[in-house]
Order: sequence, then C-alpha cells, then structure tokens
Amino acid sequence: MFIDKAKINITSGSGGNGMVAWRREKYVDKGGPAGGDGGKGGAVFLMADSNLSTLLDFKYQLKFFAENGEKGRPKDQHGKNGEDIYIKVPCGTIIKDVKSGKIIGDLTYSGQTLLLASGGRGGRGNARFATPIRRAPQFCEPGEPGISRELELELKLIADVGLLGMPNAGKSTLISVISAAKPKIADYPFTTLVPNLGIIKKPDGDGLVIADIPGLIEGASQGIGLGFEFLRHVERTRLLVHLLDMTEEDPVNNYKIINKELEKYGGRLNEIPQIIALNKIDAADLEIVEETAKIFKADNKEVFTISAATGEGTKDLVYHLIQKIEEIPLPEFNIEVEKDEDASDHDDSEYKIHKFDHFFIVKGGRVERLVSVTELRNTEAIFRLQNILKGMGVFKALEDSGIKDGDTVRIGEFEFEYYSDEIKIENN
Repeated sequence: MFIDKAKINITSGSGGNGMVAWRREKYVDKGGPAGGDGGKGGAVFLMADSNLSTLLDFKYQLKFFAENGEKGRPKDQHGKNGEDIYIKVPCGTIIKDVKSGKIIGDLTYSGQTLLLASGGRGGRGNARFATPIRRAPQFCEPGEPGISRELELELKLIADVGLLGMPNAGKSTLISVISAAKPKIADYPFTTLVPNLGIIKKPDGDGLVIADIPGLIEGASQGIGLGFEFLRHVERTRLLVHLLDMTEEDPVNNYKIINKELEKYGGRLNEIPQIIALNKIDAADLEIVEETAKIFKADNKEVFTISAATGEGTKDLVYHLIQKIEEIPLPEFNIEVEKDEDASDHDDSEYKIHKFDHFFIVKGGRVERLVSVTELRNTEAIFRLQNILKGMGVFKALEDSGIKDGDTVRIGEFEFEYYSDEIKIENN
C-alpha cells in the first residue's frame, strides 16, 4: 500500500524533578543540601531513510513519545536524561506544523534529521540554590514539561528517472524489465494505482532510482483521473522518460496532452528534460513508428524505439539513461521552509502585558518558564520567584500598566493576587 500523506502527534519527554536532599555522612558536620538535578527529557527527531518509499508506517502508529528524564537523586547525583527518539521517513518528506500551517522541514537526503521537539529541562535540586546566606534551601525545581505538536507529513518521491505516459502505455512492463520492481501488469487502463520504484544497477555497482508514475490523462492537473494525486512525485525527478504507445491512433497528440498537464500543474515540471520512448513496436506499424520518430527528432528530442514486452531496445535505453543522469546535476528544491520556533525552548527575556479590567496576563518565554519550574507550595521558592520577577522589571511594568493591589495576574497556568509588597500565587 502506498501512503504519501499522514498526520502524526509527537511529544517530547518531560524533564525530571530536582530533589531536596541532605548529606548525612558520618563525621560530616552540618552536611548541607545534596539534592541533585533532574535529567533532561528526550527530544523527538525525524530522520530521512533511503530504504523507505512510503509513509505507510504512519497508518498504524500516529503518536510518538520520547522518554522522560529521571528525577534528581541524593548526594548531588543527577537523574538520567531521557532517550531521544528518531522517527524514520522516506527521502522527499515535507513537514508542516498543523497549528501554524508553516512548512518547517524538507528532508531530501538519507540521514538528514529535523528536530521536532526538544525535551524539557530537568529541574534543579536544592544543592543548586545554596548560598552563603541561604545555606539550607528547602525547595527544588520541578522539571519542565515536554512539547506536544501535531504535524502533517507529505511525501514527494525523489527518483532519478520518472516514467510518464498515458494509461496502459507500458510503464509498468518497462520498469519490471529494466529493474527488479514487480508492479501489477494488466491490459486495461489504470493498472497502476500507486507509484512504483525500481533500481537500475550501474556498471560501477551503484544504482539509479526509477519511478513509474500512475497514468495521466487530460485534466490531470485539475484532479481528473489519478494524476492530481501523483504529479507531485514527478517534481523531484532529474529526467523523464515519456512512454508512447505506438498502437494508439495518435501518439503525438497523447504526448502533447500530458505535457500540457505538466505545464498547468506548474512548478519545475516543464524544466525537467524528457526522453521519448516509442513503445510496443512489436505490435505497431513500423512506418508509423519511423514517421513519429522523425517528428520528435525534428524538434531536437532524443528518441528510442522499444518493446517493453519483448525487451527490444530496452538495453540501449537503460545505457543512455545511466549516461544521461551523470550529466544532469541534482535539482535544487525550492521549498520555502520557515524557521521553526516551536521545536525548542527559548531564552527570550522579552514579555508582554495584556490588561483586562482588573485582570492582567503576562506572556513571555522566560517568565512563563520560571513559573512552570517553581514549586509554588514552597514559601522559599515563591520568594525567590518574586525577586526574579522584580529584577526582570515585571512588577514595574505591571505598575506602569495601571495594576492595583488586589488585581489578578496570570503567568502561564498560574494566577496570583498582586500586592505592592508581596504576591500570593494559586494553582488555577
């Protein structure tokens, strides 16, 4: 089964909580704080794999979770970091964030990776908060939560050579003869319902990838037939072989119809060089074959006469494809990828204040993160948070916005009542 679109949900690992612990060793007087930090949560990556040619795996698994970090340990021991996960996709996969609609990645070569979500930071243990003045901190930080996202994957096959032609032009037969691919073959139109990939071995042991694109008909660029679903897979080929059925009444007109659809579809389809292969010469009128070849040669087209069914002329075609591919540089794919700001945490200290009567919302990467990693049931931790917010100028900005004692402030998922000399935070 060929799947070229999928939606997945991913969640990176949460950071482990810090620990409140104390040294209790013999002969160590007043050992002091010894709570270790929590481990970092695992991140989620996509990785392109040349051994894959479909998004079929995502039909059966749609949700992916990275491992959480372990909580801190006594004796200043850090918790173990969560394991990162790498989700494998075929080369040519485009990644879009469903929420923002932005294209955030385009994986085009094997081994290329894309960070989808970084793991949450581990919380600091109480040993990290000891100072000459505060020698016995009774608090630690919880770990930061992971990042959850919904992503849309779209595959545009990357092949060296693409086979084009009307339905039943013999593309499946040809790819089965010149490669190890075993597509479904029958004598009726639209036998091929999905693109087939084959490998043609080169003399040096390497191989080139050839794709059999399902039959196109007039109106394919507007969604008629099967073409609309699969024209995207032609975009990334380096060379096209246009197969014409010489037993048809007007093969030249069929050639024009398909090229007109490529032009309507747009993109770089018109720029891809084409080789003409006149097929089924074993069953066609040889005079018509010769006349058709002259028409294309007069237009400076490279023409081969073949019979995919008997194998006649296919070796010459394959040899020419191997030589031609060496001359054509790899195409540059002009997919506009936008900067992905949702994959990782930020150290952005900027914040904005939104006022609604006696209710104020403070939004900003750092201030929201500070609240999320503060143990709000611990008085010492609240005082520390208050001092940090004061140092960042948050209280001054609230006063400039017209806040009064008793007004409510919301930062992240938590709310507190504002007073000029203290704050009272409550979990909402």
